[in-house]
Amino acid sequence: MRIAAVHSPDGKIFGIITDNEFRPLLKGGAAVRDLRDMITLVDAGADRFEHGDAVALDRVKLAAPVGPLAKNVICVGKNYHDHAQEFARSGVDQSGDKQESPEFPVVFTKATSSLADPLQPVPASADPTDTTDYEGELGVVIGKRCAKVSAEEALDFVFGYTVVNDVTARAVQQRHKQWFLGKSLDGFCPVGPWLVTADEMGPLDGQMLTTVVNGERRQAAPLRDMIFDTPTIIATVSAYVTLEPGDLIATGTPAGVGIGFRPQRFLRPGDLVTVSIEGIGDLTNPIA
Repeated sequence: MRIAAVHSPDGKIFGIITDNEFRPLLKGGAAVRDLRDMITLVDAGADRFEHGDAVALDRVKLAAPVGPLAKNVICVGKNYHDHAQEFARSGVDQSGDKQESPEFPVVFTKATSSLADPLQPVPASADPTDTTDYEGELGVVIGKRCAKVSAEEALDFVFGYTVVNDVTARAVQQRHKQWFLGKSLDGFCPVGPWLVTADEMGPLDGQMLTTVVNGERRQAAPLRDMIFDTPTIIATVSAYVTLEPGDLIATGTPAGVGIGFRPQRFLRPGDLVTVSIEGIGDLTNPIA
């Protein structure tokens, strides 16, 4: 099942996509405005759905298919071997160990205010260091409250998957050593184009993640290339932080980001970035 959020005259609402149409879901006759309510409805079964009128997909404005987020976006850094190596060589990593292959998942967060919609301009012009970079990533949405779960049971707590662009101001990331500020500028976390439920996505393995900038493919890797897979990430985070329905985890990016080139290739106003994951779709954002 594909779950989307759109902007309506009354605000952001959630629904499902079928046959190139968006069909809003209702709860007690009212539009659903919270992904957590969508999760409850889906768990109750499709035969219980209450629908609004369908609208052609090309006539709606997509919104980020998550939220309102109860906590920061949880992110994993250096989670593909080739990216960990290019990051270690880049000079940006000031986190301490500069490991090319981390022993444990490297976890940080992005502010909820960084969340952005598909096709929403990413404000690279707001980065005073002019070092805005892209990072295409798989996003994992939690469906059930989980604390201290094992890797073996972790996927039972996943509701679905989406695409994330973990946009980063590299000089800010380097300057402050901790990554929060460089990752959290307003609009620096596009998510979309929609959310695909775990049953439809199936096992995460050979699905390709690609990032294209101005028509040039910069990143390409199968999801199986992660150093720490999704179950390991969920088990690691939930050992310390209770995860709740609707929480979003960004699972890391492969090689090919702007800091990996010589000379480095940062985003500029007028650029266009598309992050794609097979089985989910394309997340496109212009750079402003």
